[in-house]
Amino acid sequence: MISTDRKIFEENSEVRRRMIEYGILVEELHIVIFSRKNSPGPGFGLGISENVFIYPTNSPSRWFYVFDAAKIGAKIIKNAGGDFLVSAQDSFEAGLAGYFAARRAGAPLQLQVHTDFLSPYFKKAFLLNRFRVALAKFLIPRASCVRVVSLRIKNSLAAAIRRLPPVSVLPVFVDVEKIKNAPIGENLHRKYPQFDFIVLAAGRLTKEKNIEMAIGAMRGVVRRHPKAGLVIIGSGPEQRKLERKARKANLENNIVFEGWTDLASYYKTADLFLLTSNYEGYGRTVVEAMAANCPVVMTDVGVAGEIIKDGYNGIVVPVGNAQKTEEAILKLAGDKELRLNLALSAENALACFPGKDEYLKQMKNGWENCSR
Repeated sequence: MISTDRKIFEENSEVRRRMIEYGILVEELHIVIFSRKNSPGPGFGLGISENVFIYPTNSPSRWFYVFDAAKIGAKIIKNAGGDFLVSAQDSFEAGLAGYFAARRAGAPLQLQVHTDFLSPYFKKAFLLNRFRVALAKFLIPRASCVRVVSLRIKNSLAAAIRRLPPVSVLPVFVDVEKIKNAPIGENLHRKYPQFDFIVLAAGRLTKEKNIEMAIGAMRGVVRRHPKAGLVIIGSGPEQRKLERKARKANLENNIVFEGWTDLASYYKTADLFLLTSNYEGYGRTVVEAMAANCPVVMTDVGVAGEIIKDGYNGIVVPVGNAQKTEEAILKLAGDKELRLNLALSAENALACFPGKDEYLKQMKNGWENCSR
């Protein structure tokens, strides 16, 4: 695997536990992770389980990540021998490293697509993203297979790329049962008794998450519902800007910024979960909220239309439309029965979600099919 997720270096992180579980599916799992020289991390080729090994690139700068990862990957395959599959976490820089490593070693290549990079909002977000779109369009036709996390991405690839290799849809795993059975620790209404209707948002505070629109929508909500509150969980580069925007809108008493925390209790005690992203590959927090019986309002991204069906088990609003978002929040704030009906329909929709064993089986099948 070629990965950009440095949380694999953290001993008790969720992502490291997930990699160890993936190791059960294969004889050996070797994970090369983009990292800077002298950055905190393990030794080269550290075994994190009996058959899972991690390799930091130890690159002098980010501009060397691709070449260092490709070199390490090809060397691992040459030294270990046997049949290998190269799986890249994305179809951008990690994908390019995977492409070079697979070509050098004569191994099949799986590209994973977790981001809806063909959304027009993706290209607009950063100048670098224009290069990434072009790179993905170059790499995907040259892969042995592609794994995407939603039908939205599969359909957009089919429409935009002529020579498309086999594409499988395997969403991000959400342990629905674990969330359902999680005890309620922190109750949001007890923690913030000044609010009689609580909207919850969670995610990295980055430009593409468009929390700015959530704040704009809350401005109108509070005019009609003065005791409504928005609790924002997460951190990121946009935090100070968002805090200033909340103060400028005179919403400092209605909007709370919290750092990262265990979300299960928050989902269960919020009145509504709000996702305002400009683009998403999937939208894991939405599925987690559904599992906790928290009604959802989300922009038309990720799993909208696939898992969240507008008016049936959630409300879907246009991307970037603060007015429609405000109207959706007010509609749910004034109709408890509608909130209960949406939550019940969401629970029914999640009944067919695979458990962990079935999910891992699908993951293994994807690798085996790609290697044939």
